[in-house]
Order: sequence, then C-alpha cells, then structure tokens
Amino acid sequence: MMPLTIGQTAPERAALSDQVVTLVARSSGFQHSLPQGIASALAELVRAMNCYYSNLIEGHATHPVDIERALRDELSELAEQRDLQLEARAHIAVQAWIDAGGLQGRLFSREALCAIHERFAAELPERLLWIDHSNTGARERVIPGALRSRDVCVGRHMPPSPGAIARLLGAYGRHYAPLGTMERLLAAAAAHHRLLWIHPFLDGNGRVARLHSHALFVEVLATGGVWSVARGLARQVDAYKGHLAACDAPRRNDLDGRGALSQAALVAFSAFFLEACLDQVQFMEGLVEPRRLRERVLRWANEAHQAGRLPPRADRLLEVLLFQGTLNRAEVPGLLDASERQSRRVVAALINEGAIRSASSRAPLHLAFPAHLAECWLPGLFPAQATPSRRS
Repeated sequence: MMPLTIGQTAPERAALSDQVVTLVARSSGFQHSLPQGIASALAELVRAMNCYYSNLIEGHATHPVDIERALRDELSELAEQRDLQLEARAHIAVQAWIDAGGLQGRLFSREALCAIHERFAAELPERLLWIDHSNTGARERVIPGALRSRDVCVGRHMPPSPGAIARLLGAYGRHYAPLGTMERLLAAAAAHHRLLWIHPFLDGNGRVARLHSHALFVEVLATGGVWSVARGLARQVDAYKGHLAACDAPRRNDLDGRGALSQAALVAFSAFFLEACLDQVQFMEGLVEPRRLRERVLRWANEAHQAGRLPPRADRLLEVLLFQGTLNRAEVPGLLDASERQSRRVVAALINEGAIRSASSRAPLHLAFPAHLAECWLPGLFPAQATPSRRS
C-alpha cells in the first residue's frame, strides 16, 4: 500500500503544504470566532449533517429532521425508514463519542478503528447487519468490530486477503501515528484512502473511514466538530469515488513515485480532499456570519410571533443568545423588561419551538440549532425535507 504519504521530493508537495497552511488558519479562525454556547449547539447540528451526507454517499438518505426525530425516539412506522433512522442514530452516537475525545492519542491504532466499527455496527438494526455476496448468493452477518475473514471485491478493487489485514493495519498505525500536525494533515487523504484500500471490515468501511477522518481533524485541528468534510465529499460524490478508484491503481511508470501504488493519483486525491475541507470551513463561516445569522434568526422570530407561536419580546432573548451563546435565567426578566411570569412564557415558547435549550428548569439557557429550523436559520446546510415522515 506504499506510498502512505506524499514523498518529500514530489513536485506537488509545496502546493499541498500551502493548502494545509490555509486550512489550519481558516479552521482555527472560524472555531475561535464562535461563542462557546453557539459552538456546542452548532456541533450537534453538524453531527446530524455529517451523518446525513456520509450515509448519503452509501445510498442511504435519512434527512436530518428524521435523524433528530430518531434521537427523540420518534421512529417511523415504515420498517425501512425506521432502520435507516436507527442507523443514523448509531452514527451520531459514534461521532459524539469521537468529539468528546474517545480516540484521543490512539487515532491510527487497530483498536481505535475496530472501536469505531464496533460502536457503529453494534447499534444497527438486525436487517442492516446482513450482506449478500453477489458472486455466490450467500448471506453473511457483519460482526461489530471484527476484521474481515473472507475475500471480497469492491468495484474493480480486490482488497488484501484476510490474513494480511492485521499486519497491514499494524503498518498503517506505525506510519501515521508518529507524524506531526502538518504531516498528518498533509497525509489525511492518503490515510483515508489506504484505510479503504485495506477494507478491514466486511461492511461499513466507508462510514468508518469518514468518521476516522473527522476524528483526525477534531484531534489535530481542534475543530470542535463545527465543520465536516463529509458534506464536501458528498457534494462531489462522483469525483470522490473516482479519486478513490484511481488511488487503487498501481504505479504508472518510473516517474510515479517509488511505491506499489500511484503517487500521482494520491497527490490528486490529496488536493481534492484538502480543497473539500477548506470549502466546508468557508461555507460554515459564511453560514454563521454574525450579521447574516442574526437577520435570519430574527426574521424567523418575527414570523413565528405573527403566526402566534411566540409571545412578544422573544426576539430580544434570541438576539442576546446569538451574541453570547448562553444566559442565566435570572437575567431574563431584566433583559425583556417583563415580569417573571411573562419571561417564563417567552422561555417556554422558545424551548417548545426548539430554538433554545436548557438542561433543567433552573439551568442556564443556550441557543440551539435544531434540524427543523435549519432551512430558515442555516439555509443550504442540507436539502429541505420534501414531506413529513410518518411516525409511530
């Protein structure tokens, strides 16, 4: 599976390094520009977005509104849609674990990769744990966290035999784990592809690889989970899959690196991957730019008030939360110039709409970014839901 990184003598290395420097600067600037209360709320929505796009790449379309419902145990009456909701809920749980530091310090180890797969697959409904082998017609159950025990074919790629997987994962970890920050980012695309090239699990490798890449950025860039590469890859899914297939190819000639696989293809994928990351940072920056976000949120609050869903002065509370992210309940009456009773009505109405949240009736208030309001507050984050799903 060599080369595992872009060689020092590769002529394209300087341009890729420039992309990494730009990504580090933009990602850090964006993350530090957000009040903590807003960053944590945004990270929750990004988990649903990341889940939606990562599963979409696999042909499983579960809208973030339906994902949000699954997190509240509001599951569809339709078995197929309910299974996809449960799949999405499993994906969200794994990403929340990653965002909380679940892989800190052991990112490239075999144990970490198996842990991602085990946590994801263990929560899947039984129907999604079975795969059909088209060449034999046999059915086989996926074992959460277990390495593949049979040969498989992925498109035109014939992954290594099962007996080589443990050895290859060992080499994978030994190569990538010691790298410094800049080298890890420069190798992010290579690590993503080489994991897929090994294809260590019977199924779920794509989701594991994208969750692993997300974990790399959370650990190395301290992103706080406020942006995700999965959306960028899904928006160019044909190019993404084309690059992955090209990286499976052997070295073309004596000028194409010194490894068994094509360095030129790896360079092209690395440029594509880093550009997708930068595109998503810039997209999220524009989406939560304070002035524009304030205009969209307050426009929604005014429309909700006119529709009778919000009492007067709810927009004042939202405006403060947009600025500072959190607010103690005792401050609300003075902020709204209203009685405690009226203040409680405002808070209750906003909580009911999903616009704010609180851990308890006495805990501080925080701004929320629920999926059902994303079309109004954060347009373009994911497609609008066409029709409401049936629920039990």
